[in-house]
Amino acid sequence: MLALLQRVTQARVSVADEVVGQIGSGLLVLVGVQPDDSPAQAQRMVDRLLGYRMFDDADGRMNLSLTDIGGGLLLVPQFTLAADTDSGRRPSFTSAAEPAHARAIFECLVQAARNSHRAVAGGRFGATMQVSLTNDGPVTFLLRA
Repeated sequence: MLALLQRVTQARVSVADEVVGQIGSGLLVLVGVQPDDSPAQAQRMVDRLLGYRMFDDADGRMNLSLTDIGGGLLLVPQFTLAADTDSGRRPSFTSAAEPAHARAIFECLVQAARNSHRAVAGGRFGATMQVSLTNDGPVTFLLRA
């Protein structure tokens, strides 16, 4: 499982001009599911997302987690994140999970996040989405579970 974390002051995801998820300050996470990913990995990723220290403390150091600041978490499925781009000029998606498996794992991720954190929103699996955000910093990290 791959997760591209972006620290944001605000973010939202829309489908056909309808906002389906939005947060204020917190994390926008683009999620790529790979074939061998499991519900256990989804839970591990949630634990990492909630505890990853990427928010500034009073001294301006990245010592606070999403849980510490009580920020929002916006999870957006993005199969292109799992693309193989090692060669050629066109990505291969053989390293991305099949849609049914990816949907199930993404739903596990969202549910695990909702069980552990109060402010969780999500994109819509399989939909064409428009994501808007204000990256804070900018601060962006790639996590693997």
